[in-house]
Amino acid sequence: MNLKRCLSRAVASLCLSLTLAAGPLLQGTIYATPISEMDLKVMEQSLSIIELDRDIHKITIQQQEANIKAAELTEQLADKSRRIEDSRDRAGKVIAAYYMGERESLLTALLSTDSLSDFFTVLDYYQLISERNQDILNTYTKEYTALRATKEELDQTSRELENMKQRLIQQRDRLVTLQESVESSIRTSADPEKLRQMIQELTNYWKNIGFYEVRRYFKALSQAMADFPEYLQQYDDSLSSLQGGYTLTIRQEELNQFLRSKNQLLSDMTFEFSNQRMIVQGSREELKLGLEGHYTIESKPQNALIFHIDRLVFNGMELPDTTRNELEQEFDLGFYPQQLVPFIEATEVAIRDGEMTVKLKLSLKSSR
Repeated sequence: MNLKRCLSRAVASLCLSLTLAAGPLLQGTIYATPISEMDLKVMEQSLSIIELDRDIHKITIQQQEANIKAAELTEQLADKSRRIEDSRDRAGKVIAAYYMGERESLLTALLSTDSLSDFFTVLDYYQLISERNQDILNTYTKEYTALRATKEELDQTSRELENMKQRLIQQRDRLVTLQESVESSIRTSADPEKLRQMIQELTNYWKNIGFYEVRRYFKALSQAMADFPEYLQQYDDSLSSLQGGYTLTIRQEELNQFLRSKNQLLSDMTFEFSNQRMIVQGSREELKLGLEGHYTIESKPQNALIFHIDRLVFNGMELPDTTRNELEQEFDLGFYPQQLVPFIEATEVAIRDGEMTVKLKLSLKSSR
């Protein structure tokens, strides 16, 4: 395959990973009057409460599933332990035969036969015993391996449960603190009833529309992946060779033009490269969304550029880390050079004013 064509696809995948961080541009508005900075802060906290509560619910479900799995593994472990006891006894008898002379007796009988027919009779008998003994040893080995694998899986599940427990405790503490802060701010506000009404409107809007719009736009962006190989066809000077590899240069003007030409949903988005950050801003009617993030190069389990969301702001309200983490897990924003070109890997990524550059080098490492 032509190297430049392969790298073109790699660039396309990278560009897509940039767009996947953009988030939704929502339609409509829920506020008819300006909101004070203090009220906006309270509403930001209330939005964090919604997301923390959802994260707690998700952790609780994961805990329930992990507990069921742990119970199943514990039962499997007990069953395998009972079966391996029997296998161990039988395997022990086979091993003991090596030291108690039973095999030597069979060999002596084989060598002391007087006729060819007796020789083959004893040989068949000896082979049957050997095969049976080998089956016993193989069965023990397989069951012991299965026992160890089940034990390791149970240990891993137990560690996950402990991590979930600690995470749940932390999130509940955060939730209680935020709830107390919100309630205190409402009581001391100039118009508590109005503030409660705005919080309720925000809650309803986010749960019924905003939450799903985020994922709708991410899905739309992922579906555009097939068109991204065209990026280098339009901007073929984005790829340049250097000693031992290549440099990919993604210019924000070209990226914005390309994305807007592909999907109407992207027409109100602006991508900006600045000071090691990718900044995304968008607005439609009276709703706004902003995002900041950065890339790091990871070597395990494979070479990749992993995108990290540092800030996610919805209508002037910053969403909590739980939402950012969920988006990172749900939507892979990374760029994996070796999935497209097995002998290429990213070694350096830099974001400066107006452009992002990725250095690639030839590598003999397998992508598997």
